[in-house]
Amino acid sequence: MSSTFEKREKGFEAKFAHDEELAFKAKARHAKLAGQWAANLMGLAGAEAEDYVKQVIGAQIESGEEGLLTKIKGDLDAKGIDRSEHQVQREIEEQLTVAREQILNESEG
Repeated sequence: MSSTFEKREKGFEAKFAHDEELAFKAKARHAKLAGQWAANLMGLAGAEAEDYVKQVIGAQIESGEEGLLTKIKGDLDAKGIDRSEHQVQREIEEQLTVAREQILNESEG
């Protein structure tokens, strides 16, 4: 009986670890997608856009979601692009949804 319990416990632990890994990957991907969205709005392309995306990812790593929002909103304001904080937040959240879907599709394949 304890063998069945141990197998079940290991199964739950493995699922938890897998789910946490997917969540981490989705968070990292969503910062990249949000950075690409903002870079596109600002007219950045090529290496300039790639550098900007790296800065956005760095802002998220350093300060979490608030850092991500602050970085993108501040940069859009600096370029004279009219987006409210709410609009930027909504886009960031949308990119998290897209990132989660992408990661789940990749993990299933």
